[in-house]
Amino acid sequence: MPGTLVHVGAERVSAVGINLIHFTAEHAEDVQVPTAEACFPYRDAEGVTWINVDGVHDVGVVERLGLHFGLHPLALEDIVNTNQRPKVEDFESYVYFVVRMLSARNDGDGMRVDNEQISIVLGHNFVLTFQERPGDAFEPVRQRIRENRGRIRKLGADYLAYSLMDVVVDNYFVVLEQFGEEVEEVEQSLMDQPSQELLQDIQRMKRLMIEVRRAVWPLRDVINAVLRGDVKLFKKPTLVFLRDVYDHCVRVVDITETHREMVASMLEIYVSQMSHRMNEVMKVLTIIATIFIPLTFVAGVYGMNFDNMPELHWDLGYGFAWGIMVAVSVTLIVFFKKRNWF
Repeated sequence: MPGTLVHVGAERVSAVGINLIHFTAEHAEDVQVPTAEACFPYRDAEGVTWINVDGVHDVGVVERLGLHFGLHPLALEDIVNTNQRPKVEDFESYVYFVVRMLSARNDGDGMRVDNEQISIVLGHNFVLTFQERPGDAFEPVRQRIRENRGRIRKLGADYLAYSLMDVVVDNYFVVLEQFGEEVEEVEQSLMDQPSQELLQDIQRMKRLMIEVRRAVWPLRDVINAVLRGDVKLFKKPTLVFLRDVYDHCVRVVDITETHREMVASMLEIYVSQMSHRMNEVMKVLTIIATIFIPLTFVAGVYGMNFDNMPELHWDLGYGFAWGIMVAVSVTLIVFFKKRNWF
């Protein structure tokens, strides 16, 4: 039924990790809490509370946190269903975001991209983030909070939510930079020696770009919806910074489209290279066949068993036949050379 919490995604058995950061302009507290209930006293605490959950496979933890912070059952259902596209939903007292966090890795067979769903819940004085697994791009934000660098501890929860989305978008540039380097390597190899393995690499990169595009394009619309004023929890000072994230999203989209076109052009280059190689092979075979056709004709003529063939009883007949064949071959080779056919 709608609102039923069923985990959809990669199966995991590890324990869920909960990190809590509570801060004001004067102090910051960063702790690992053992249970969801340990976070409950911070809901109405002065300052800003950021609760990060590593692992949504334990729906009990998500449900208890959601009920205490007043999240709608449909929002909780989307949190544990990790196949969501980037979106924003305004529930008046809080805002629910879905973003896709990308990370690049190389498994020996080429670049791979891990696509993880990040759910961000923005309230008046709290931010909840739900991740599929431990490890993220949020460490620079945590470091700024601990060291009180920048304005993050002086502003509210909306600025914290902006900061999290900002590092997610900035991480796209890291992934695209690594992808661009691989594109250049494959393109160079393609020009030197096209092979079936390169075709598989091109197909893999094509799928990667489709995956990146699915993560980036909807996020641009999400941020644009916030900038239009559809989300009231974002204050005007924060919207100025959020416009910078939107600009970064547009740049990421442009780079993604450029890489997609490059991959598509590499596929065309591969087809052209293979066609060119096939044409070269066919040209060589055609030249060989053209040279041997008249030789076969001469050999066929003198292979006939007629008694009245003068050359058959001539002492120089064998050499004469060879002379005709060599002369014809040399003539054809000289002709082909002049035509630059080989």
